[in-house]
Amino acid sequence: MRVLVTGGAGYVGSHTVLRLLGAGHDVVVVDDFSRGAPAALDRVEVLAGRPVPVHAFDTADIDALERLFDAEGFDAVVHLAGIKSPGGGGARPLDSYETNLGTTFTLLRCMAWYGVDRLVVSSSSAVYGDGRDLPHREDAPLTPVGPLGRSHAMNEQILRDVVADAGPALRVGVVRHFSAAGAHPSGTLGPDRTGAAAGLLTAIAEAAAGLRERLEVHGDDHPTPDGTAMRDYVHVDDLAAGHVAALAALGDADQQLSTWNLGSGRPTSVLELVRAFEEATGRPVPYRVAGSRAGDVPVSYADPARAEAELGWRATRGVEEICLDLWRWHQRHPTGYPAALAPSTPWRGGVGHRLRLVSTVPAVSSW
Repeated sequence: MRVLVTGGAGYVGSHTVLRLLGAGHDVVVVDDFSRGAPAALDRVEVLAGRPVPVHAFDTADIDALERLFDAEGFDAVVHLAGIKSPGGGGARPLDSYETNLGTTFTLLRCMAWYGVDRLVVSSSSAVYGDGRDLPHREDAPLTPVGPLGRSHAMNEQILRDVVADAGPALRVGVVRHFSAAGAHPSGTLGPDRTGAAAGLLTAIAEAAAGLRERLEVHGDDHPTPDGTAMRDYVHVDDLAAGHVAALAALGDADQQLSTWNLGSGRPTSVLELVRAFEEATGRPVPYRVAGSRAGDVPVSYADPARAEAELGWRATRGVEEICLDLWRWHQRHPTGYPAALAPSTPWRGGVGHRLRLVSTVPAVSSW
């Protein structure tokens, strides 16, 4: 299939592009590089041995996106553009709502205009909210806390309403991914130090390398065995494989909209993660306990049974491998990806191509 990947230069996005190429798909990327790194896609091309056309604009720009749909003739879309974690803008309500909802609006319109009928949307475990009803199942009530989680829950409601209206003309897979962690085993793809990807494990690695004085542990008074918050850490390459499996499943799915958790099903506390990193790498991690943050959920982890049953997917790498791969990446890239082309660059190195202009936009949706 010819697949459009939005946000394909990001942390999960670049790994997903690599996995899609490995599965034999032709991939085109749209990314405004506000969070993604152009260098990540250079690495993907080297690892895959195949070019990746890249277009630098905001997915919410409907005029640019419509021209791209007209030029390319896509069969499917994997939608990864957006804000997934508080580090990526969860504390800024307008950013969360505008980015996460606006990109979905433009995609759905362009898909309808051009008859693209398969969509995989990357959602977030933040839709489950405050940690009740553990482990989280896909059929649990959504009780998101804060603008970020609510924006993803709203996105999912929009998709349900559109699918109900479109009927069998549209198939959607929603993947709720838990805490992305680790790096590609090659050591060439990983989290940058900016935006959503600059998370707990990056901070642990920086403390171990002496790039920060110590790790700040936010709270030891949570209702957990050691008092620190617990999360479901999933290797980023496993997450990428889950997105590809979701896309493959859409052709055989009985339902027009399916939802899957991508999680390991095993919660790990902050201090457990610190100890796992120390044991895996042999590096001490200095830390101090600071105050808890408002809105922090004490415990969140997935019930991944549906993904295993319906997609044949499960997390294959544990916390130790996550730590080792992240440390390998960090040793080679202590400051993240090297500086690359400016975000305004419309294509890279002849790989991309100019978009032809479109004189008219279809007036009636095909759904």
